[in-house]
Amino acid sequence: MVVPSVAPYLIRAYHAWMEDTELTPHILVDCTYSGVVVPKQFIQQDKIVLNIASNATHDLVINNNNLSFKARFSNKSVDIFVPINAVASIYAGENGEGMFFEVGTKTTEEKKPNLTLLD
Repeated sequence: MVVPSVAPYLIRAYHAWMEDTELTPHILVDCTYSGVVVPKQFIQQDKIVLNIASNATHDLVINNNNLSFKARFSNKSVDIFVPINAVASIYAGENGEGMFFEVGTKTTEEKKPNLTLLD
């Protein structure tokens, strides 16, 4: 049995807690991860910070595999798509309280065992 990652559950919980306490939830995204769709002009050092507060997003969905929503950047509506494994952190913009996550593997290459032939 494959056990799902706890990260999407924690992201949803932190998001709800921050919204309930009138804090602004932000996520730090590793943009080198495959499948990330964000406005490239706002990426700095392969990372982007996104405000995921309900008043900054439209149609926010945080499921077990990805996070998606619409947001405005430079007065244009943009579709955002972030695989859950690309979320490095969720934190409150006001005080930095939140959680870091281990960013998932960036490639789908299968790791081969390191074997040595013995005589």
